[in-house]
Amino acid sequence: MSGKAWGGRFQKSAEQWVDEFGASIGFDQQLVTEDIEGSIAHVTMLGACNILTTEEVDAIKDGLQQLKVKADNNELEFKVENEDIHLNLEKMLTDLIGPVGGKLHTGRSRNDQVATDMHLFLKKRVVEVIELIEKFQAAIVEQAEDNVETLAPGYTHLQRAQPISFAHHLMTYFWMLERDKQRFTESVKRIDISPLGAGALAGTTFPIDRELSAKLMGFSAVYQNSIDAVSDRDFIVEFLSNSSLMMAHLSRFAEEIILWSTDEFKFIELDDAFSTGSSIMPQKKNPDMAELIRGKAGRTYGNLMGLLTVLKGIPLAYNKDMQEDKEGMFDTLHTVVGSLKIFEGMVRTMTVNKEILHKAVHNDFSNATELADYLATKGMPFREAHEVTGKLVFTCIQKGIYLLDLPLEEMQKESTLLEEDVYEVLAPVAAVQRRHSLGGTGFDQVKIQLAQAQALLK
Repeated sequence: MSGKAWGGRFQKSAEQWVDEFGASIGFDQQLVTEDIEGSIAHVTMLGACNILTTEEVDAIKDGLQQLKVKADNNELEFKVENEDIHLNLEKMLTDLIGPVGGKLHTGRSRNDQVATDMHLFLKKRVVEVIELIEKFQAAIVEQAEDNVETLAPGYTHLQRAQPISFAHHLMTYFWMLERDKQRFTESVKRIDISPLGAGALAGTTFPIDRELSAKLMGFSAVYQNSIDAVSDRDFIVEFLSNSSLMMAHLSRFAEEIILWSTDEFKFIELDDAFSTGSSIMPQKKNPDMAELIRGKAGRTYGNLMGLLTVLKGIPLAYNKDMQEDKEGMFDTLHTVVGSLKIFEGMVRTMTVNKEILHKAVHNDFSNATELADYLATKGMPFREAHEVTGKLVFTCIQKGIYLLDLPLEEMQKESTLLEEDVYEVLAPVAAVQRRHSLGGTGFDQVKIQLAQAQALLK
């Protein structure tokens, strides 16, 4: 005899190493709270439907509550021979209250039970992720509010392009995160569905009330097809996809943090709490946390592709392959939560070197567009203005100076439209202030962004 909960038709047991390979208790024990919650709702429903007696329901619920207290205190001992979180808890329950514990499984299967656990688990955790995103957004807004009039070089192709407000640059990530938050929020609708009562795949002959058990667990809907209920892992794929895109955003921000903190840039300095040193080079201050987040983006992509690959060829309904849905989800959740917490602290505590940023925008040609625009407003076709400006930039390069240093008579050799007021236009602060178009880097527009952001966070 096998000795397993499902072993009635088996005449021999698998070897231990085979059990260990097939067991999921090493990772699905993270679902212990949700498994108990789902079981309490299920047995309550069984009592309400007169499938179990009041005495049986009370005994099972009392046993489950005892297990929950032990789980909360990390006092439960899980065993590989019991395979997964469901059979481990069922064995503990029957050991605690006797054979009546076996009645808990009436009207359900591990197939709908594990799906229920995953829905419960992810519903809670996505809400936590949303809260962490908002805390990170608040840290970005805090830094941005202190740097509205801090000028910084804007880049394209990692080459100096135009001067901008440093706050404007920071707020780019606020809006990326806002879209991430919207995606996670929208996904809750597809997580907030109960599969419980779908059974193995075909439902059950017991007169259960799926709407009641769903209500008891806090779900707003139930699956309308029992096969879909036990087969669906779209909600996990969506979580992994949303997480991967957000990690791409965090990775881009991390890359800029890393660049800005180099001696070559010196735009910012990270707090010591989010930096590390070198075991051989005493002078080093490395942006290791930012680098780790940049690297961890890759593992979230891998988890997404891993589950998509698992699901792509399996027939309906449940298959053991689907056990592979959990480790990647747990890992991505751990990665996302850690990355958001680290980034919030890193941005909130970083020092912005305003003087260095000020010097940067005064020692480059990022104001060249202003000169071309100036000529265009005087009636010169923009393409001609572009060429004139390019020639003046080349003259400056030859002389080792910048546009603001070029005497007016030198400028007028290329165009007599250039007059004394051109120097006011070329000033970096003017270049930024003048960009009043909606969503632009002008200080007034940045303040509008910040007001919108504050309203969203409230």
